[in-house]
Amino acid sequence: MKALIVYWHPEPRSFNHAMLVSAQKALIGSGWDVIVSDLHAMQFDPASSRANFRSVKDPDYLKLQIEEMHATEVGGFSEELAAEMEKLESCDLMIWQFPLWWFGLPAVLKGWVDRVFAMGRIYGGGRIYDQGVFRGKRALLSLTTGGPAEAYVQGGFNGDIHAILRPIQRGMLQFVGFDVLAPQIVYAPVRMSDQERQSELERFKERLSTIAGEAPIHVGHY
Repeated sequence: MKALIVYWHPEPRSFNHAMLVSAQKALIGSGWDVIVSDLHAMQFDPASSRANFRSVKDPDYLKLQIEEMHATEVGGFSEELAAEMEKLESCDLMIWQFPLWWFGLPAVLKGWVDRVFAMGRIYGGGRIYDQGVFRGKRALLSLTTGGPAEAYVQGGFNGDIHAILRPIQRGMLQFVGFDVLAPQIVYAPVRMSDQERQSELERFKERLSTIAGEAPIHVGHY
């Protein structure tokens, strides 16, 4: 079994990094082959441009989807993107590890989706949702928040966390065919004691030790 962890945080001593390390240890200890895309360490550029491609379909007008379909046909993606696509295609489980920023993905992780989820290769031609390229594979959001848990409930200060995550889980992961597992959410780790943070890491490791048998959740339509 192969797992891909796509991680972004600018601080290597962060709790998010501790979550990454814990996930690696737990999965490897359970027999998984683990690959990590550390987007900050890779200095991954989130901005789409002609740098996405080695091939050119229309040199006079950049329409990304047209260039993506052409690159799919001729093997024209940049080496960087082709490598990320191969990681994505080979994994059985994908985990995104990130801090929730402005109710969504941090810019670099969102840019990874923008550039790697390419039309023609990753989706398109009717290959979406139940017919998606990655049907049978599973994906998990592992994230931290700045606010406490009570702020992220229906009627709470920030609203229902599941509604906040739905555009990611439904509009990105399920869109390309992934089955979505329940998110791993650590609320306000900055407000926790060291012992509480360690307990959260142990909770994550325990979950990942049996993740192979975990059933997906129902995200539903908008």
